[in-house]
Amino acid sequence: MGGPEVERLIGLLAKLPGLGPRSARRAALRLLREPEARLLPLAQALAEAARSVRTCGVCGNLDSVDPCSICADPHRDRATICVVEGVGDLWALERAGVYRGLYHVLGGTLSALAGTGPEDLAVAPLLTRLEAGGVAEVILALGATVDGATTAHWLAERLQPLGVAVTRLGQGVPIGGALEVLDDGTLAVALRSRRA
Repeated sequence: MGGPEVERLIGLLAKLPGLGPRSARRAALRLLREPEARLLPLAQALAEAARSVRTCGVCGNLDSVDPCSICADPHRDRATICVVEGVGDLWALERAGVYRGLYHVLGGTLSALAGTGPEDLAVAPLLTRLEAGGVAEVILALGATVDGATTAHWLAERLQPLGVAVTRLGQGVPIGGALEVLDDGTLAVALRSRRA
């Protein structure tokens, strides 16, 4: 194999989500075969992102401006805040193009196993935003996991005294999903949340 520079590149790529050592080797090989077309533009993009991307002081999104372009957009619905676990969830909702309100990134979910408590989440900034007024609904868009459900329940209890409507994303059968391959929990939720 290559020298220490190549091994370092492979090692760093292998730390990325979804890439193991074999995938990292293939990616490194592809980058190194075409350094002008692939490796150098990637290195420049990484350096620029490291210099300019920051966390939004309002919602927790990642952007090159603070407040982020979503929080600064005057055309967004300021009466709704969608609470998500992480920035990846925010980006997924934006990619879907169906939500035009604001966001709040919690930075995780409550988890006894991982030792994540309320103090580890960005709950205080959310409460501050709600206490400032103008928000009518908080959408809890947390994962359909035990930790997601626990966090949503805990958060709903904290938000109830503030007089805002608290809703959750619908859950159940995915579009294109065959019933026979779904787990029992998904089927149970889908049946309970049926609508006309």
